Amino acid sequence: MFVKDILSKGKTAVSFEFFPPKTEKGWDKLFRTISELSPLNPAYVSVTYGAGGSTRDRTHDLISRIIKETSLEVVAHLTCVNHTKDQIKRILERYLNIGVQNILALKGDLPSGSSDSSGDFKYAADLVDFIRSGFPGIGIGVAGFPEGHPQSADRLEEIEHLKEKVDAGADYIVTQLFFDNRDYCDFVNRCEIAGIKVPVIAGIMPVTGKNNMKRMAQLAPRTRFPAGLIRAVNRAGTDERIENVGVHWASEQVRDLLDKGVPGIHLYTLNNSKSTLRICESLGLVDLYSVS
Repeated sequence: MFVKDILSKGKTAVSFEFFPPKTEKGWDKLFRTISELSPLNPAYVSVTYGAGGSTRDRTHDLISRIIKETSLEVVAHLTCVNHTKDQIKRILERYLNIGVQNILALKGDLPSGSSDSSGDFKYAADLVDFIRSGFPGIGIGVAGFPEGHPQSADRLEEIEHLKEKVDAGADYIVTQLFFDNRDYCDFVNRCEIAGIKVPVIAGIMPVTGKNNMKRMAQLAPRTRFPAGLIRAVNRAGTDERIENVGVHWASEQVRDLLDKGVPGIHLYTLNNSKSTLRICESLGLVDLYSVS
């Protein structure tokens, strides 16, 4: 099923994100996580795609295994930096052959140590247009950045580029992580002012420790950690207690977003079921495909 059809039902759809593990032990852990989260009936799950396509084969293998071993709807991330049109065409054909119906179209980051980009795609909007033109049977999502895209010169230009992606054929937007729902609400309002009318899914990642916070700051440099969250983390001290803080903070975010009736909430699981399960349990969430 297309994600756009899931979102059209008028109820908040809750979904999860996973990434391809690097080791056999990581694969075993991930599929334990998936088996623990599957009973919640997520609207869909997404699988990430490494910088410059660095995890391409592992991404495909993970998606293929999820499709074979579960009934979960899968969204495949696809980045276009350093890719030719022929490479992207073959990847999309490969996904269609295993039953993938939805793609999250991203520009992507350069591989570590690389400074020059190449390929046939300059922006994510080019990838969206390529998919929409050549593969009309694929649903397309794109990324949004409530706190600002790290490569945008200013916030006005940023929304213009987002609108280009939507105008090229994107069905919905899923946001980068944020810790203050006011940032999400302001982002949605700015999208509406710009004439962007597709659903905006809220991306939530719970804090699990101090190193986890530092990693978030490195991956998303414009991430704003509210003072209240920082104070709570400093009070907690140990990672075990910080994880409790993170679950509580994320749960309050999700509760507020549900009350606001947002179209979707995407939980970044970090391949671990513990925090995600605790968030859902604390809010009485059972059937995530169509949360009231």
